[in-house]
Amino acid sequence: MSRSPADGRRATDQPPAADQPPAADQPPATDQPASASRRLLRIQEVAAATGLTPRSIRYYEEIGLLRPAARSQGAYRLYDPSDLERLGFIRELRDDAGFSLAEIALLLEDEEARIRDRERFRATGQPAEKRAILRDLIARMDRQVATLEEKADRLGAMLEAAASRRAHLRAHLAELEGGAPAHVPGAPHAEAGP
Repeated sequence: MSRSPADGRRATDQPPAADQPPAADQPPATDQPASASRRLLRIQEVAAATGLTPRSIRYYEEIGLLRPAARSQGAYRLYDPSDLERLGFIRELRDDAGFSLAEIALLLEDEEARIRDRERFRATGQPAEKRAILRDLIARMDRQVATLEEKADRLGAMLEAAASRRAHLRAHLAELEGGAPAHVPGAPHAEAGP
């Protein structure tokens, strides 16, 4: 079963359990058929592979950003490679791009809808339905573009403010090293010193 990082699954009605590895002499039993050839990982292995803590991984599951691929017979969470990919994507959005978990949830929701709508688009022969699917996808993409542009605008403003502070500090340094005064008389300046 192939999935993208945004492919959503819901955990079954298994009772929650602590994430302890099974006994060393027993491999984890899963809800998956015996023919499933993918290797499922326990939460500690996923944490080591992604650099996230088990607590963060459980929290992402709790708020709906992640759904484990399976549960063992002992109700241990089990994850497949697509879960690792999804967690990497979440971490990049959170750490590298500065997205909030709410923003990440919207982006993942849009990606899941895109995958579903792509299949619906391919399955239908009705032009009216294809147009409706495309309009929905365009509206989702408009929302994504607006979110990304807003983030870029905020980052641009932060970059501009940091560059201004750097120029101010360089001017002070130049003044101390015998250069021109850091402040031109009559020019607005809100602070004294660096």
